[in-house]
Amino acid sequence: MTRCCFGLLLYLPLVLSAGEVRQHTDPDTGLLSWQIRERGFSMQLLQVLPDYVRATYSARGLPPDIVETIAGYCVFGTIVTNDSQQQLSYRVADWRYVTADGKAHPLKTKTQWVNEWKNQGVAFRWSILPDDQTFEPGDWSQGFTTVPLPPGSTFDLVYSWKYKGETHEGKLEGMRCAPATLPDP
Repeated sequence: MTRCCFGLLLYLPLVLSAGEVRQHTDPDTGLLSWQIRERGFSMQLLQVLPDYVRATYSARGLPPDIVETIAGYCVFGTIVTNDSQQQLSYRVADWRYVTADGKAHPLKTKTQWVNEWKNQGVAFRWSILPDDQTFEPGDWSQGFTTVPLPPGSTFDLVYSWKYKGETHEGKLEGMRCAPATLPDP
């Protein structure tokens, strides 16, 4: 049984100053989460165990090969929020993960996952963070963010958003993929 719940991400307090990043370790599971607050933009990311990913997709009847493919990715439960009084937007296709060798790589987007699944005869759209969105003040969205790295890998996440007509960029250094499994209590 997995001791991780994506819904718990909603209950993490987000009381940060602009430009601040906070990392939290869940005392029960040891899983990490990050909270970011930027100009009008906030984001929360929570490590998701491969077994939780398997359970989520298996419960929705996806074929085992698709379930194992996504469980092989580094997955984060993600919430993006517009904390401003104006429209704000983001595009996951503009985000990058930077590996230890300094190379930047694109994240796999929801559209890419949906097209891959469609080509395998599966019509499924639920769970992945939307590719791009424009938010009104106070709007938010959630879903999985997927990085093609194995459990326990570390990387930096470069993300961007558009606010007041300008594109802004942030970097979250030292992110770590969830372990393959949790240690026994």
